Amino acid sequence: MTRLHTSSLLVLMAIVPACGRQLVEFNLSDAGGSGNQDGDGTGTGTGNPGGAACRLTPVALGSAGDLAVLAGSTVTSTGATSVTGDLGVSPGTAVTGFPPGVLVGARAGDPAAALAMGDLTTAYNNAAGRTLCPISVAGNLGGRTLAPGLYKSTSSLEITSGDLTLDAHGDSTGVFIFQMASTLTTTSGRQIILSGGAQATNVYWQVGSSATLGTGSTFQGTIMADQAITLGTGATLNGRALARIAGVSLDASTILMPAL
Repeated sequence: MTRLHTSSLLVLMAIVPACGRQLVEFNLSDAGGSGNQDGDGTGTGTGNPGGAACRLTPVALGSAGDLAVLAGSTVTSTGATSVTGDLGVSPGTAVTGFPPGVLVGARAGDPAAALAMGDLTTAYNNAAGRTLCPISVAGNLGGRTLAPGLYKSTSSLEITSGDLTLDAHGDSTGVFIFQMASTLTTTSGRQIILSGGAQATNVYWQVGSSATLGTGSTFQGTIMADQAITLGTGATLNGRALARIAGVSLDASTILMPAL
């Protein structure tokens, strides 16, 4: 009898020479899920690829997490925008469209906004620097179901044909981090659906350039964009819109800030 151990796999192998038979038993108790996630990101995925060894910790947002909207230059709103939370601008100071837009409070060009921007830069770099068990993805994520994990694109990501489901498989602390070198785009009416206890507060989108949410779309998680963030008419964000350098543009949009 030969017993082989790995961190996620126990293999028992018994060889009976007289009969030439071989018995192999796999114990996948540490695999972290009941299904799989293709290494190239093309599968639907129903488990946590890599199990406990690949479990991600949340991205620490610092004081940036106290804001629903943060921009480097300006925040502009058109129409009946509703922001459940505060917004900040730094080093810029311009905030327009409130009213008729509604928000809790604004921090424009003050020390609190500057601190939040510094914390955003730290959080952005932390998310961009994650390397634990990355899963390569590219192009359209629409129609996919993804488990908690680190998803990396060397170009852009989009949610266009079909909705994206994030399934935590009963783990309400499961963390999803999406890294992309370029843009993030959703088209009109597309949705991100949270399933299996997944929480918007544990979903992070590190965007190498700018993010655009389509008209009437519904998005989940904290967007940390290096440049700008645009929410199309009637778009809903259950999360945060945090733009390091450029502005955040809203159009009769709804932003609901989840608790940390």
